[in-house]
Amino acid sequence: MTEAFADVNGITVCYSIQGEGFPLILLHGFGSKKESFMAQIPDLSRHFKVITIDMRGAGKSSRPNYHYTIDMFADDVKGLMDHLKIDNAHLVGFSFGGIIATSFVLKYPSYVAKLILINTSGLMKVPKEYDPEPYIQFRIKGLELIKSDPVKAFWQSTQLGFPQEFREEMFANPKKKFHGLWSVEDLIEYYATDPPTPQDIRNVAYSFKTLDFSDRFHEIKHETLLLTATHDVLVPKERMFAMNKLLSNSKIKVIEKAGHESPKSNAPDVNNAILEFL
Repeated sequence: MTEAFADVNGITVCYSIQGEGFPLILLHGFGSKKESFMAQIPDLSRHFKVITIDMRGAGKSSRPNYHYTIDMFADDVKGLMDHLKIDNAHLVGFSFGGIIATSFVLKYPSYVAKLILINTSGLMKVPKEYDPEPYIQFRIKGLELIKSDPVKAFWQSTQLGFPQEFREEMFANPKKKFHGLWSVEDLIEYYATDPPTPQDIRNVAYSFKTLDFSDRFHEIKHETLLLTATHDVLVPKERMFAMNKLLSNSKIKVIEKAGHESPKSNAPDVNNAILEFL
């Protein structure tokens, strides 16, 4: 993966481009980075110019020490598109990246062709009195475990990302290349490389307090694909079905026998759904 850097909105953004054709931008989840789409890039880049981004506070992009807002993330995507002279692209957002994608399409609708939201929910209005500190402390404990025992930390994280049956297969075959794309050993290395710091977790988490577009879904007229998973405990499929009712030009597809990390565990199903939609 060839990386490049762009100065955007007073920070430096690290990004990667693979493939040729119409631009397809992939936005990663909370505490993650652009490599999280390791199971999507090979398939999608055969048809599109795939652009992955380390959002601010993640990967190799700048990690300024102040509380972020959802708008900042959307503006960073817009800034990178301007840097690359892209005025229209398909947009894919996974988990927290889906919230960023929703914010982006509301703020810069003409820059988006089609929208794909995976295991995400922007269908909420976070009250001003919301305190993100309990969630921050939970995530910081996970970071401490990554430093002391990355293997144990990885397996703990899989409890929320993968169904039990798939976890058992992963545990029994840590060297197996699932779908020919990734192995457990690859994921352990991925989680241990350039992880967020407690400062990053806090600054990104405080952006939750700026999340408030639940009553604006009717403004999104773009063709939208919602991908949800049967066993997602972080974003239950009912939330995405509720979004489907509010997005007038959307359709929803359920990925069977999958959890929150369906883009990895069920990569062929997810990738085919994206390609068929686009």
